[in-house]
Amino acid sequence: MKSLKLWTALITPMHPDGSIHFEDLERLAKRQDEAGVGILLAGSTGEGLALSGGEKKKVVEFVAGLNLAVPIMVGVGGFNHTTQAKWIIHCNSLDIDAFLLVTPLYAKPGIKGQTTWFRHLMDISEKPCMLYNIPSRTGVKMSPEVLTSLKNHKNLWAVKEASGSVSDFKIFRITLPDLPLFSGDDALMPDFAIEGGRGLVSVASNIWPKATKLYVEKCLKGETESLFPVWPDAVKELFSAANPIPAKCLLKEKGLISHTTLRLPLIEDDLANTEKLLKADQQVNHWYKNNSE
Repeated sequence: MKSLKLWTALITPMHPDGSIHFEDLERLAKRQDEAGVGILLAGSTGEGLALSGGEKKKVVEFVAGLNLAVPIMVGVGGFNHTTQAKWIIHCNSLDIDAFLLVTPLYAKPGIKGQTTWFRHLMDISEKPCMLYNIPSRTGVKMSPEVLTSLKNHKNLWAVKEASGSVSDFKIFRITLPDLPLFSGDDALMPDFAIEGGRGLVSVASNIWPKATKLYVEKCLKGETESLFPVWPDAVKELFSAANPIPAKCLLKEKGLISHTTLRLPLIEDDLANTEKLLKADQQVNHWYKNNSE
C-alpha cells in the first residue's frame, strides 16, 4: 500500500430517490481495481458528510466485501469526536487498509486542539492514517507543528495536502521530509511532484483511472511536457461546479453510473452544461491513447 501513488476519492452513486446504487458502486470499484488504483470511500467526493452513519457502514462493508486487489481507505471527517471514534472502531474490524483523517470541521481548533484530535483518533485506529489538510472545507489550516508533535506516532502514514498552495506544501515537506505527502488537488500534481510529492488523491480518476495513473507517473518522473493543456483544462471542467457534481454528470454521460443523483445542498442544476466536460473527456482519452503506447 505504501508504494501506491494514486487513490481515487470515489463518488457514491445513488438511485433517483437518493438511496445508494450498489450495482453502480460495484462497477466503479471494480473499474478502479482493474486500473490498479486505490479507493477512498466516504470522502468529500463521496458525499461522506451527507450520508447517514448507517449508509456509510453499508458502503464500506459492501466495497470491502468485493475482495478487491487494491487497498481501501475510509474517510473520517466531522467535528464530533465521539462519532468519529465510533466510526473508526467499527471500520477497524473490516477488511480495509487505511483511514483519511480530516482536520476538524467548523470549530477552527488551534495547534493543541488539532494535535489532540488527531492523536486520539490515531490511538484508536488499527490502520495507517493519512492526515488531510483542506482549509477551504474545514475553515482552518493544519499547522506544521501538528506534524512535528505527531511524527513518532505509529499510525501516522502520510498527509493529503489540499490547501491549493505550493508554498504550504513545501513547508510540510521541510517539516517532516520522510513523511509521504500526497496532492489533494489534481491540477497541482505536477507542481507538488517537483517539490517531492509522492502521489495523488484524485477526483479525475473517477472518470479516467488508467489515464490519471499515467498522468501521476509522468508527473513523478518530471515528464510533464505532454500534460499541457489537456490536463489543466480537464481538471478545470471537473471543478466547474461543486465537487462531485461535474464528476457524476460526466460518469452518467459515459454510461458508468445510472443517475446523477446528489444529496442536497448539491444539485445538478449548478452545472451549466456538459459540453466542455465531454470535450475534456475526448481530449484525455486521446492523450492517453497517444502516451500509453
